[in-house]
Formats: sequence, C-alpha cells, structure tokens
Amino acid sequence: MIYMDNAATSFPKPPETEQAMMEAVRTLGNAGRGAHGTSLAAGRKICQVREMLAEMFHAEDSSRIAFTQNTTQALNTAILGTLGPGDHVITTMCDHNSVLRPLYLLEKQGVALTIIPADSKGRIDYDAMRKAVRSETKAIVVTHASNLTGNVTDLKTVAEIAEYNGLLLIVDAAQTAGILPIDVQKMGIDILCFPGHKGLLGPQGTGGIYVRPGVTVRPLMVGGSGVKSFDHEHPQNMPASLEAGTMNAHGIAGLGGGISFIRKTGMENIRRREDLLAWRFLEQIREINEVTVYGDFSDGSDRVATIALNIGDMDSGEVAERLAEEYDIAVRAGAHCAPLMHKALGTGERGAVRFSFSYFNTEDEINRASQAVREIAEDQ
Repeated sequence: MIYMDNAATSFPKPPETEQAMMEAVRTLGNAGRGAHGTSLAAGRKICQVREMLAEMFHAEDSSRIAFTQNTTQALNTAILGTLGPGDHVITTMCDHNSVLRPLYLLEKQGVALTIIPADSKGRIDYDAMRKAVRSETKAIVVTHASNLTGNVTDLKTVAEIAEYNGLLLIVDAAQTAGILPIDVQKMGIDILCFPGHKGLLGPQGTGGIYVRPGVTVRPLMVGGSGVKSFDHEHPQNMPASLEAGTMNAHGIAGLGGGISFIRKTGMENIRRREDLLAWRFLEQIREINEVTVYGDFSDGSDRVATIALNIGDMDSGEVAERLAEEYDIAVRAGAHCAPLMHKALGTGERGAVRFSFSYFNTEDEINRASQAVREIAEDQ
C-alpha cells in the first residue's frame, strides 16, 4: 500500500515508537497510584515525555504541558474552559470541527462568535480579523495550518492582533506539531493544542495542551488524580488540573519514541523532505487536464505537505475509491471535518481528495500516485 493520508494519522510509525510502547507494556503500571516500581516507572516516563514536549515547544517549564487523548479533547478543554456567556470569540473558515463545534455549542449558551472569511484559495482575511475585535472579545482560536489546503496561517499577524487587544490566542497545531518549529513564548501563544499521532509520530490516543502561566483553564473532566483524594475539588495546579483519571502511560511512552525519532532525524530535515515530495507531486499533477488543485501555491506561501484536488466532475469519494482499489493508494476524500473551508473553496457538494505526505514516502510513490491521478483524469 502507498499511504498518503498522514494528515489523518501518520503511518508508518518509526521503530522507536513501537519499541517504546512494547517496553512500556512490559514494565509500566499506573502513574501516581502507588509507591511500587511499576507505578514509579510510569510516572518517570510521563515526566520524561512531558519534558521532551516542553523543550520542543519552548514552554516555560514542563508543568505547563498536560496530556490529552487527542487534539479534539485539548481544543474542547481550551475553548470550553476559557469562554462563557457574554464573551466574544473569533475563529476562521479554515478551522476544523474540533474548533467549530465547541464554539457553536457555546454560541447557544450566550457566547458571541465571529467567523473570519477565507478566499477561494483558502487564505484568511486578516484585515477582517482586526476589524472583528470588540470590547467583549476574549479570544482568537485559529488553526496553525489547514488540514485541507495545507496553507499555513500567519500566526505572527494573528498574535499581533491578539496581543494588541489583550486577547487569548488559542492555536490548533493538529497539522504542524512535530513538523513546523513552534516556540509558544516567542509566538505569543497562550494555549497550544496538539496531537501525538500525526507529526509527532506517536500512537493514537495521545495528545496534549500547553497553557501559558497566568492563564486559567477550567477542566473538562474531574475525578481521580492520585493526589488530595479527600478534597471535594479536583486539583487546580497544572498539569494535574487537566489530567483527570488514569494516564495513557503506554501511549505516552510511544509518543516519546516518536519525538526521539524527530530529534535524531531533525525537524528541519523532516520538513524539507516532506516539502520536496509535496512539490514534486504538485508539479506532476497541476498541468493535467481535468485536475483542480486547491490552496495557496504562490511564491513565498508557507505550507505543510498536504494537497487537495478534484478530477473533472467526479465525486471525491469515487476518486478515492478508485485510488484504493485499482492502485492501492490510501488518501482521504470528503469534507475532512472542515465544512467552512469547503464552502470557501466551492467544494461543499462533492468534497475533495486529499493527499498528505510524510517523511517515509518515496519519490517512486509520488510518481505512481501522480500517474494514477493522470490515468483517472484521462478516463473522463
């Protein structure tokens, strides 16, 4: 199989991820639930991976990183834990349902919502964002990169808008953590939400949230914490405040393995290779008759290695099915949980076919994928 669905989850995982999980299954117990060896070993492993993430994202210290099961849980925690009736929040048409649906829920509860438009190439209108700020605005929630077009958001501009107006900046790094350099302090990020199973090359069921010192986030869940068991209230200090229940020590260990691979290989080297593969694919398919490519590919545009396209008037699901059945190529078709982005692109009815590449793809796979697109287009 040729796997080109890395924006959904990275595959294959590096050997370090598998090895770390296998060792964890054999050695780790329940962190914070005892003074015996397996519990202590689990606690040490979780602390180690927390330190690795803090270093990667340049957090003030590792206590500012809490683990979640995915980006969706992190974003729900961030959004539902900071906003309330009477507040106003700004997001964009580029954002994922993991942002939009919590905001729609809050809108029913009295939170005012402004969604900033994007053009037909998926580019955010930053002037409209500036003008959208009002006295009751509390936060801007924005994706770091579109999971559909691959366009990278100008976080520098968004952070300037947030800082100038004293707003919280909440960033969805589902498509960028482990791929693009992220310095939460220099970039003015108040809350960063990220997955473990995509660019960080860890297993599914892992993710996390960074919270800047001084920012309070109400927990999404409360319960067992391993400490202060007689208190009626859940612990309020980070990271325990956002980590109710048994920790996924085995998955977190695997995440540490993925980060170890990134450290060894070099994030810049990983991104360079992914960019090379994506642009190679683009150059081979962009001139094919009947192929429409979506996103901003202008000089100087910043991107991740994701390319969305359609072929003629074919439904995107039909194209993906043919790619899978006839060519053994795995891609993602449909709406990609990004309904407003499809509205901006004009692909709301049939969706789009998304190719998303990883460090482990090869030039031969790129050639075979582009040839498959060509052959399907020629059948039109």
